[in-house]
Amino acid sequence: MTRKTILNDAHRALGARMVDFGGWDMPLNYGSQIEEHHHVRRDAGMFDVSHMTVVDLRGPGTRDFLRKLVANSVDKLKVPGKALYTCMLTIEGGIVDDLIIYFMADDWFRLVVNAATREKDLAWIASQADGFDVVVTERPELAMIAVQGPKAREIVAGLLGEADAAKVAKLGRFAAAALSGTAFGDLFVARTGYTGEDGFEIVVDEANATALWTALHAAGVAPAGLGARDTLRLEAGLALYGQDMDETVSPYEAALGWTVALDEGRAFNGRALLETQAGGAPRQMIGLVMDDKGVLRHGQAVATANGPGEILSGTFSPTIGKAIAFARVPAGEPGAVTVDIRGRQVPVRVVKFPFVRNGQPADGV
Repeated sequence: MTRKTILNDAHRALGARMVDFGGWDMPLNYGSQIEEHHHVRRDAGMFDVSHMTVVDLRGPGTRDFLRKLVANSVDKLKVPGKALYTCMLTIEGGIVDDLIIYFMADDWFRLVVNAATREKDLAWIASQADGFDVVVTERPELAMIAVQGPKAREIVAGLLGEADAAKVAKLGRFAAAALSGTAFGDLFVARTGYTGEDGFEIVVDEANATALWTALHAAGVAPAGLGARDTLRLEAGLALYGQDMDETVSPYEAALGWTVALDEGRAFNGRALLETQAGGAPRQMIGLVMDDKGVLRHGQAVATANGPGEILSGTFSPTIGKAIAFARVPAGEPGAVTVDIRGRQVPVRVVKFPFVRNGQPADGV
């Protein structure tokens, strides 16, 4: 049965085109996906991300548990509120999911994991927590709204009292603050996002989520759907679980080697494989731009000097005005690369990602 977020009625009232996304009834767009995309790049847009799963880990054994569970090192988290992007791995080294971990106190860490992998993730976390002094609690009563764009932080601050506005204004990137007793109840405000733009992801009690959404809209934040979210995140070089990575792929093969910490003495899941791949994995994820007209799409065959690969995420980039994609191909210098589009070998350029920086095409793209 399709699930609905607490903001479902609000989306429909705004004329959203709704689609099934991982078992959730979610807005694809509210009219023009392209306009929503540009609004986030140039002004401020908001996304309902209440389908994401918030999990609180509490107890004296929480840090030790996370040292085993994820590939990045939670020992980097020393200041309350700081966040870490990382992957949970299988014992063999494949990616169970990518997630953000927030360090709130020595005995309290918060995880935000993907919606489509909720049941798998919760089962995996519970199984791995056995033997650790940690309590795992899903927080389904919490909703989440992402406010992204050059004006996002200013607008959010304008909806808060003076003290809370000052607190969120001081947040560094990849950091969060818990606010008590705001006009929208208790909030968890994180300076994180999935668009390449600055802004916040705001966790709010479901009872206050519609009021917050309505206030943001009244303040000039444009609602944006899954379509714009996908083009924005791909331009920003951000991977999507299930499309760019899964349990058959290691972090090194998903261009996420920077999230792996092979720190001494930490026996985390999948470490044995990652130690063998630290000097080079058999496959790599690369960025592609197509100068010809057309769109690069998931599943298209890619030809390189080292053998075949395939398109993972692909789309038309509204900011660049060309098709862009991630592809997984054999390791090594790929040489001249082509993509099979309806039987025609179309040349593409290999570029570094992100494809877009500060709202503009990145150098070389």
